[in-house]
Amino acid sequence: MTIQSSIEEKLLSAFSPLHLDVVNESNQHNVAPGSESHFKVIIVTSEFEGERLIKRHRAVNAVLAIELAEHIHALALHTYTEKEWNDYYADNTPLSPNCLGGSKKS
Repeated sequence: MTIQSSIEEKLLSAFSPLHLDVVNESNQHNVAPGSESHFKVIIVTSEFEGERLIKRHRAVNAVLAIELAEHIHALALHTYTEKEWNDYYADNTPLSPNCLGGSKKS
């Protein structure tokens, strides 16, 4: 099973999201071809209703604890309620921040 598949499976099981998009962004970074080290997760779930951003991120991080400890170098999280998603992002997927390149030369 790929890291991306594992992330998708765990988040689907834990949150029953209305929308889930897991994007492997490793090819945008200074890593070997085929790497699975940098991901963007867009998740929309009713479980985030009334929760602050930090609590949403902690919940996702807890579900992905093994992947974060053993495989993932960077994880961009975009966590929304259904209303937030419909109001602001449904037609304009958020971008991940640019890589600062821990091993890139200036």
